[in-house]
Amino acid sequence: MKTRLVRTDVSLATFAGTQLPKDCYGLLTDTAAVRRIIRIMSKTSRRVVSGVLLIVTLVVSTGGALGYLGRLTLAFDRHAGKPLAIIEEVPGPPGGPPCPIDARYYDEAPEGLRPEVLQAWLALRSKASEQGVQLCLNDGKRSRGQQRAEFDEAVEKFGTEELASRYVLNPPDRSMHVIGFAVDIQPIESAKWVEKNGGTLGWCRRYENEQWHFEYNSGYSTGGCPALIPSATGS
Repeated sequence: MKTRLVRTDVSLATFAGTQLPKDCYGLLTDTAAVRRIIRIMSKTSRRVVSGVLLIVTLVVSTGGALGYLGRLTLAFDRHAGKPLAIIEEVPGPPGGPPCPIDARYYDEAPEGLRPEVLQAWLALRSKASEQGVQLCLNDGKRSRGQQRAEFDEAVEKFGTEELASRYVLNPPDRSMHVIGFAVDIQPIESAKWVEKNGGTLGWCRRYENEQWHFEYNSGYSTGGCPALIPSATGS
């Protein structure tokens, strides 16, 4: 997975001709700049700067520890100069062009999928194309907000939250779509091909009630697909 810490941009400032680095990491690592600043500041100001640096250090260290423990999922920013985003908040496309072989569905771009999942998706699509099968990505990456909206729509469709949760997981963090490991493939004939042939590339259908839902795990390619479960809730 793509992992790096969220960077908080620091305004560019100048102290007696000393230009500060633009970000927290630069401020922490540019020891020469820090020494120059401390020399020209009063004792009180030094205490303030030291306190700020301590806080920044704690934030960076805590973020790194949480990321290491799996409690905080961080993503590379694909757009230079823009703030980093937690992967669960990265939205997928809200839609896409109609699926060329069945206009009832979308064929959206695979934006927001984790790098290894994106490569696996491209490999799967290429293999299908070689065999004359076209796969449409009807739904891929979702943010927490998109997942909540999908759940609310499912509640309206099925009438109760219990029934809706069999198709759209809630709370959002439970969804493999939100963390970038799942795709919904349409039309069903294409999904059937993936169920039969996708396992060798790490793609497995997971739910009995969703023929279109597939999840990627590199271990599936060697260990085989796990048994289907009745629905997203397990019942």
